Amino acid sequence: MAATVVVPVPCVPSTTRDPSPTMPTPTRDPRDRLTAWLDRWGGVLPLLVAEFVVWLGFGGLLPVLPLYFVEQGIDLATLGLVIAAWPAARLVTEPIFGWLADRTRRVPLMVVGLIVTGLAGALPLVFTGPVAFLILRATSGLGAAVYDPAARGFLTDATPPERRGEAFGLYGAAQMGGLLLGPSIGAFGASQFGGIGFVFVFSAITSVVAAVGIAVRVREEGHERRAHATPPPDRTEFPNDNPLVEERWARGLAADEVRSERPAGAPLRLLNRGLIAVLILNVGGFFGSGTYEVIWSLFLEGLGADLALIGLTFAMFGLPVLLLSPIAGRMVDKRGPLPFIVLGMVLPAVTGILYTFLVDPVLAVPLILVEATGFALLNPALYTVVAANSPPGRSSTAQGIYGAAGTLGFIAASLVAGVLAAQNILYPFYLFSAVMATTLVIGLVIGRDRLRSTASGADQRPDPTDQASGHPTDAPVV
Repeated sequence: MAATVVVPVPCVPSTTRDPSPTMPTPTRDPRDRLTAWLDRWGGVLPLLVAEFVVWLGFGGLLPVLPLYFVEQGIDLATLGLVIAAWPAARLVTEPIFGWLADRTRRVPLMVVGLIVTGLAGALPLVFTGPVAFLILRATSGLGAAVYDPAARGFLTDATPPERRGEAFGLYGAAQMGGLLLGPSIGAFGASQFGGIGFVFVFSAITSVVAAVGIAVRVREEGHERRAHATPPPDRTEFPNDNPLVEERWARGLAADEVRSERPAGAPLRLLNRGLIAVLILNVGGFFGSGTYEVIWSLFLEGLGADLALIGLTFAMFGLPVLLLSPIAGRMVDKRGPLPFIVLGMVLPAVTGILYTFLVDPVLAVPLILVEATGFALLNPALYTVVAANSPPGRSSTAQGIYGAAGTLGFIAASLVAGVLAAQNILYPFYLFSAVMATTLVIGLVIGRDRLRSTASGADQRPDPTDQASGHPTDAPVV
């Protein structure tokens, strides 16, 4: 029988207590919290700042764009075509540029995309008429198609899976921060510096400024390092993986080699159930964006709203997203995306119906806050599912396809909303709510368990329909 060794414990003065799980920890100094936050997000902070700047210009332009086109003699049906030209260009090119962003450096793509977007956004002041507006809006959409998948792919690969919901929450908050302030800056500038033309010039300048900021401040690893771009939880930089293994991933070896090297449980096929589900959900969400971009300003103007109130509604849309998206992202990381997807789709669908009962345009403001809360919950959840269901080394490609799906919904809504609004300005709201509800049901049926988890590697349960399992029937890499 072993002897028992008794170790004497020294007495502790009454003024000092041993830490225990039941006692509260001392409050951290705010400067320490700021330092920790910068250490965690410093690698992506320049991109977030650039996104905020871009959306300042976009937020200033968005309320006046349809009004300007109508003032230039564009009827409602043609207005739908002009608005649809921007997403149509994205639909065709965004998956291509997403594929390219996975195979080359992303910073030059982001810079070029923003410069093209800015220049094309200002030229409607110079070239007017339906054809000119169509071409310029399509060119602006082309620039966005170059920029967006590169930016979202960079953000995906620069953050660990445990924090991607929060990262995309910050990304959405940066956008909505710009949308919140942009209309006020645009309205003030228009009143002080020559009318509506200021808004177009301001939007172009913000895009160019953001492009310069990204060129100077955003740092990325070489594209050959992205195959294993899964940073540890305590940092956002890429680990120093074996370059030979990374090169094999980057070149996209044959399926048998991919199976032997890829993380267990990660989807092998690009078009797997999880990604297909969020593509359908994104169609529904962007159907609302296309609807509102065509008719919202005209709808409120018909109720008696002036430009200041119209701009306020756009700003109010940004407020809940700005405040809630980072919080929602953290909750998605902890609890999974599914409840946030459901609530995020239901709230806009319900408010879409409630808008049709308005007689006072001021009452649109509280409804906007409810609708925007839904999107504040929805967007981080969808981006997280896209990241979790992207095969290694294909994050920008997946983001490009995801963006193209939303663009498809935007185009469909833009084309249909103009035609329906010519009959009755309320009809597009009914259709939007129906599309949101339908795509939610279809997405839930297809996605199932893939919408419950944020895991992208071994933590996610393998799905025989999404990945190879070593049998001869395994599908090839898309």
